[in-house]
Amino acid sequence: MRIDENEGVSASSKHLVFAYYVTGHGFGHATRVVEVVRHLIAAGHDVHVVTGAPDFVFTSEIQSPRLKIRKVLLDCGAVQADALTVDRLASLEKYVETAVVPRAAILETEVEWLHSIKADFVVSDVVPVACRAAADAGIRSVCVTNFSWDFIYAEYVMAAGYHHRSIVWQIAEDYSHCEFLIRLPGYCPMPAFRDVIDVPLVVRRLHKSRKEVRKELGIAEDVNVVILNFGGQPSGWNLKEESLPTGWLCLVCGASETQELPPNFVKLAKDAYTPDIIAASDCMLGKIGYGTVSEALSYKVPFVFVRRDYFNEEPFLRNMLEFYQCGVEMIRRDLLMGQWKPYLERAVSLKPCYEGGINGGEIAAHILQEAAIGRHCASDKLSGARRLRDAIILGYQLQRVPGRDIAIPEWYSRAEDELGQSAGSSPTVQANESNSLVESCTDDFDILQGDVQGLSDTWTFLKSLAKLDVIHDSEKSMEKKTMRERKAAGGLFNWEEEIFVARAPGRLDVMGGIADYSGSLVLQMPIREACHVAVQRNHPGKQRLWKHAQARQQAKGQVPTPVLQIVSYGSEISNRAPTFDMDLSDFMDGDEPISYEKARKFFAQDPAQKWAAYVAGTILVLMTELGVRFEDSISLLVSSAVPEGKGVSSSAAVEVASMSAIAAAHGLSIKPRDLAILCQKVENHIVGAPCGVMDQMTSSCGEANKLLAMICQPAEVVGLVEIPNHVRFWGIDSGIRHSVGGADYRSVRVGAYMGRKMIKSMASSILSQSMSSAIGGNPEELEDEGIELLETEASLDYLCNLSPHRYEARYADKLPDFMLGQTFIEEYSDHDDPVTVIDQKRSYSVRAPARHPIYENFRVKTFKALLTSATSDEQLTALGGLLYQCHYSYSACGLGSDGTNRLVQLVQGMQHNKSKTDDGTLYGAKITGGGSGGTVCVIGRNSLRSSQQILEIQQRYKAATGYLPLIFEGSSPGAGKFGYLRIRRRTSL
Repeated sequence: MRIDENEGVSASSKHLVFAYYVTGHGFGHATRVVEVVRHLIAAGHDVHVVTGAPDFVFTSEIQSPRLKIRKVLLDCGAVQADALTVDRLASLEKYVETAVVPRAAILETEVEWLHSIKADFVVSDVVPVACRAAADAGIRSVCVTNFSWDFIYAEYVMAAGYHHRSIVWQIAEDYSHCEFLIRLPGYCPMPAFRDVIDVPLVVRRLHKSRKEVRKELGIAEDVNVVILNFGGQPSGWNLKEESLPTGWLCLVCGASETQELPPNFVKLAKDAYTPDIIAASDCMLGKIGYGTVSEALSYKVPFVFVRRDYFNEEPFLRNMLEFYQCGVEMIRRDLLMGQWKPYLERAVSLKPCYEGGINGGEIAAHILQEAAIGRHCASDKLSGARRLRDAIILGYQLQRVPGRDIAIPEWYSRAEDELGQSAGSSPTVQANESNSLVESCTDDFDILQGDVQGLSDTWTFLKSLAKLDVIHDSEKSMEKKTMRERKAAGGLFNWEEEIFVARAPGRLDVMGGIADYSGSLVLQMPIREACHVAVQRNHPGKQRLWKHAQARQQAKGQVPTPVLQIVSYGSEISNRAPTFDMDLSDFMDGDEPISYEKARKFFAQDPAQKWAAYVAGTILVLMTELGVRFEDSISLLVSSAVPEGKGVSSSAAVEVASMSAIAAAHGLSIKPRDLAILCQKVENHIVGAPCGVMDQMTSSCGEANKLLAMICQPAEVVGLVEIPNHVRFWGIDSGIRHSVGGADYRSVRVGAYMGRKMIKSMASSILSQSMSSAIGGNPEELEDEGIELLETEASLDYLCNLSPHRYEARYADKLPDFMLGQTFIEEYSDHDDPVTVIDQKRSYSVRAPARHPIYENFRVKTFKALLTSATSDEQLTALGGLLYQCHYSYSACGLGSDGTNRLVQLVQGMQHNKSKTDDGTLYGAKITGGGSGGTVCVIGRNSLRSSQQILEIQQRYKAATGYLPLIFEGSSPGAGKFGYLRIRRRTSL
């Protein structure tokens, strides 16, 4: 369609030349660029579009000689493994190939090209290098987007390894050359941009009315129509006639010419104008992207969506959909199995309520024109270094920072409040509030067995349970996202039956950390924050099933069989699905449980529901290890106040609480130590995270205000260490997401096991040589060689059984700093670690990861002895010094992070700047757990002044990074000490 030269943006007296760069990620960016470009050309300007998208995307809407298309791909976006899943490592590798390796040549070419077309202004959506090229050419630039690649890729670095961090830094710095950001609705945090102008939705205009489209397609007005819109990628799917409700019709975008469709499915023509089709439909089924979301909102068409995994733009778009009552989430398994009916029927009952503007293309074009002629000047611009520093912190996870007005949408800024509401995030309440809770809960439930032990977070959880059966009365006062979780939970339990409740805390790693898998002594403190799990078992015929679970069983044509249904609160905080369900028969292969490997693949097939492996995996472990068989259905509610990604063992808390509650509901008596080891199997073999056992042991066996002392060979509890009254520990969260499943933790573990294998090999070689040289010689010479020591070291089970002095004397200078995986395998065959695999193409650090646990074990023993010694300032100084040593040893292994280093430096500054009259001070700090972000452990004197200093550090960190860290203080009992509650809802008289 030829554009009308008189519409849209008013013509400028000055003819301008715009260079408009479009990212290579999907058509959505190109289609929204069309709207902006259309208005710029209508105002009389020339626009050179730099894109990898097909020409027709632009020329079908704009037929003007002022449009110039240059086919160049300068970034790759996110590489998709399939229609719904991003391959994070492949995305980073492709970006390196596309934009990093040829960077110098790209910049030289682009600068020359910009000069050749006499560009007045550069616009980017949202190609990083375009901003730098514009700066090098002396041309101002602006970005138009709802997300930036530094934010998207930062999360991929957690999975692919920190050696990719330079990609994120470079992208953020490129964006920092941008004049300002024109920000679209549904935006992510974009800290690299410090000047922002918000515009309405940029949406493609409609060409035809709903009535006209339906008439052309031969569809009556009274027929319900769903458009299947997966970006042209559903050709390999098996579409089924029975997937649709009776009388419905499905219009399929992107179907191949050879694909045969059921009679109630209709192929759309390749050149069909999708916006018109969407507006003529009753609902849309597809994957979330800016284009689909903006069009669903604009045309008020309910959107049944399936999560697109590992693309971090999605949660913000999803929240916007749900905020305006326009979205229904479908489980991937139900999409692929054709169980669509309950979702489609739910969708057409929605009443979308978006009333915002849809002329963002026109407004953005006007802003660009004004900026290009100098009428808009960015004010208070901060330096690129400052922008980059902010990006370092905020770019690592979906930060919820209230009040950060240039980065956080309305629904986004309330997420912290939701977490507190949904999980009961602070177990400490005022005495009168606690008493009120107790009275209220005892009115709601009979506690048939167990003791709440005065824990206010448990009372809060019980109170939240009591409200579930009256959920519909309070829907109007609830947030949309919270309401979805609570409605699902409200249909979970039969209130006439008993419910079992378990509680398990997170943990603060005081000493030991990653040395646990090398057999070290560790000292761990259970924290105040905990996970609660409520479990109910029911006869399959009596279980309250969700509609899609009912549809699945009906489709199988079977009598009711045991089903597992799980609701997990706080799903929006961590970007995951709030519910999970499965037939328990899926855990069986004939008469035997399925293998752990098969289970891992089962949960991994839908990453949005991978979290369920931590919960449902406990059932499979009980079946496999203890021979338990589950004949009844299981309904399970998870409510955790242990924040994820902070390095305080949120996963262990969920595993331990889940297994404890399931065991209690089924009459299983499992000792706390044994339960912890079983939970470790869940994480190692079903989740696939190579953690040691200390997290589960602390959550299960810990006691309040005591350090659990444990030798991890594999899990020998040697006692509980009282924390002296004058000593206190805190945890301070860095805001950088930690993951034991991340590549760096995994590679350090591989390096440590490589080092152990090399030491064993060297000891065997020395022993063999010594034995050979001693034949016929002096027996005393044989003794001098330390034959017994060499024999022990040749069969070394754990690195921590090697003393530091022996390591230095025999092996330290013989271990390589790094070794290629292939070289190691060729020489040593295997590293003998059952939970990690060597990547032959990767170079592993060996010396530092092997050295760390040997010295850490010595530091932990020293710390434990000092903790019980005479009280003195020297004692605290020595304890703090051991924490500092541990911290720097982590960094030597490559497990440090900018945020945790900053926190440790703040503690050091506070310690060394103390006044002589100040009796409250801090003495040391260290990164904790698996490292690479997460939480820092701080030791100090137990005084008011120390607490004030912790708060001061919190504020200084916020001032430097924009992130207000969480503070962990206080302790609570482990799951074994808590036991379980058996409760029944009181009936009304």
